[in-house]
Amino acid sequence: MRERTFTEQARRTQLIDVTIELVAEHGYPATSLARIAESAGITKAAVLYHFPSKNALVESAYAHVLTGLVTAVGTAVAAAAPVDGPAAYVRSMVGHLREHPRHVRMIIEAMINVVPEAASADRWTAVADLLDQARAARGVKGPFDRRTAALVIGGGIDAIVAESLTDPAYDTAAAADVLVTAIERAWLI
Repeated sequence: MRERTFTEQARRTQLIDVTIELVAEHGYPATSLARIAESAGITKAAVLYHFPSKNALVESAYAHVLTGLVTAVGTAVAAAAPVDGPAAYVRSMVGHLREHPRHVRMIIEAMINVVPEAASADRWTAVADLLDQARAARGVKGPFDRRTAALVIGGGIDAIVAESLTDPAYDTAAAADVLVTAIERAWLI
């Protein structure tokens, strides 16, 4: 496969950005290749030159959004001491998604309509590992159900983000702090 030119890469980036906006605003079913092309100011054939199908374009938009989220959260967690890893994870995840509500909708629409379901362990294992590291750094002993703890944390984040989508005035930073406090009391002392 040949390398894309600067212009081709710029057009692909534009199409991904337009797709994120349209899917977030109208949903996957109402976002057609024709609508994407019109919003980008090009023809449907030009869209198909860069992406072989609507699903391929939506998958690329999903990957773009997910990469941004993983990078932001990973940076925050890496900057935190191990004792603060779970808190950094929660606050950065909620903060990033609060700042990018269209990305949240893009993720949801892609997961429902296009992207194959990921294994549950792919999400909860990373959170459980952060809990293990924080417990070790704090000297916390004793058994705990790391899988359930990680699932509860993920569910808490999902609920906070979902509430912020229905009520933009909802204080997600305060909600993240409450979740962090619950994590501390339940699994880190």
